[in-house]
Amino acid sequence: MDPLTGTGWMTSPSAGDAIWLRAEEPSAAAGARRQAVRMAERLGFAGERLGQIQLAVTEAATNLAKHAVQGEILVRIVRTGEEAALELVCVDRGPGITDVPASRLDGHSTSGTLGLGLGSIERLADRTGMHSLPGAGTVLFAGFSRLGGRAAAAPGPPFAGLTRPIDGEEECGDAYAARLDGGTVYAMVCDGLGHGPMAARAAQEAVAAMREAVLPARPIDLLRLVHQRLGATRGGAVAVAAVDPAAGAVRFAGLGNVAGWIVGPDRRHGMISVPGIAGAKTRTLREHAYDLPRDAVVVLHSDGLTDKWDAAGRPGPSRDPLLIAADLLRSAGVRHDDRCVLAVTTAGRR
Repeated sequence: MDPLTGTGWMTSPSAGDAIWLRAEEPSAAAGARRQAVRMAERLGFAGERLGQIQLAVTEAATNLAKHAVQGEILVRIVRTGEEAALELVCVDRGPGITDVPASRLDGHSTSGTLGLGLGSIERLADRTGMHSLPGAGTVLFAGFSRLGGRAAAAPGPPFAGLTRPIDGEEECGDAYAARLDGGTVYAMVCDGLGHGPMAARAAQEAVAAMREAVLPARPIDLLRLVHQRLGATRGGAVAVAAVDPAAGAVRFAGLGNVAGWIVGPDRRHGMISVPGIAGAKTRTLREHAYDLPRDAVVVLHSDGLTDKWDAAGRPGPSRDPLLIAADLLRSAGVRHDDRCVLAVTTAGRR
C-alpha cells in the first residue's frame, strides 16, 4: 500500500519506507547518511542531488550528536500522486537553540561542526521547518524532491503525521490516514491492540477502510466502516474527524483511547470518544460536533503520547503541520509504546 495514494491523500509509511535512528555519537552521521542514500536511490536520486542529500543529512546528524540531548533522526519516503520525496525529521530533548536566526547562517558553527549552519539544509531542501524552545528541545524537518528547487515545490496538504514503533519492533501498530475532499479534511488514527505485525495489520486495515470509503461522509459512518473492517483482526482504538474550516466546525467519532484535540494559541479542547475496541463488540457509536476557532489545529494521537501536554510554546497554527506533529511527538511521546500523531492545520482556509 502506497504511503500516499493520490493528491490530497496521506497515509502512514510502510515499515520499509521509514527508519528512526539515534544520533548521540559522532558515528551516527555515517549511519543516517547510508540510510538516506539507500532510500533516495530507490526513488531515482542520483548525481548532484544525491550529494546534496548526503550533505544535509550529515549536517543534521552531526549537529544532533554534538549539541543535542537524546537526538534522533527519522528518514522516510513520502509520496504524493505519482511523485515521491525523501524526508528527514530531527528531534531532541534539549538544550534548545537560543538564537534560531543565527543557526540558519552559513558559517555559523560551534564545537567543530561542518560550519555550514542549519541554513544550508534549508537551502538544499525543497521545504523545511524548525522550532526550538530553550531548555526543552528542537524539531527540524527537511523534504527533498528528485529534481529539487523551492520555486517548483507545490504547497503540501494541510495535514501531516508521524509514527514510531516501540523499541524492538520494526512495524508500528499505530497508523494514520488523511484526505482533503471538497475543503474538508477527513482524518483517522488507529492504534492496533498490542505491538508488532499483528497490531500493524489491524491499523493498516483501518487505513484501507478509509481509502475505500466514499466521501463526503460522516465520521460516525467512517468509524462504522473501520469497525467492520477490523472484525477479522485483533482490533484497535480508532478516532475519525471531519475538519471543515469554511463551516467553522469539526465532527468527531471515536472508539477507544485515541485522543482528539482542537488546539488554539494558548489552550486546547478535548473531543469525546466512547469506550470500546473497534472490531469487537462495543457499545453504541456516537458523533459529536464542535466549534472550530479560526486558525485552530486539530490533533489526533494514540496513547503512545501522554495527554498531559500544553498548547503554549508550540509551533503556531500557520506553521507546517509536520513541524507541529514532530514537536508534539518529541515532547509528549514519552511512553514505552507505539506512537502516532496526526495534525490538521486550518490557517488561511476559512
